[in-house]
Amino acid sequence: MLEKDLEAKLTKRIKGLGGWSAKFVSPGMSGVPDRILLLPGGQMLFVEMKKPGQKLRPLQEKRKRDLEQMGFLVRVVDSNYKIESLCLAIERGDLFD
Repeated sequence: MLEKDLEAKLTKRIKGLGGWSAKFVSPGMSGVPDRILLLPGGQMLFVEMKKPGQKLRPLQEKRKRDLEQMGFLVRVVDSNYKIESLCLAIERGDLFD
């Protein structure tokens, strides 16, 4: 499965939950996550999309750590299973606990 296919599925699922899956592009700052999920209730998280089994590059790891140190949630999604797990956690309301 290609990363773009997973990204399309995530975007569709998030829309179905009443949220937005916005493409995150930051000129001049490489390594930022691919998506910002904006969810009902004012919740937000970043998602880095990967092909199944693919790992984060060192700069992506750094950006993930930096965002987490500021208090943001960052998830790495590389499978249909991870999309469904993330969406179920959002539906249950326990992702941000």
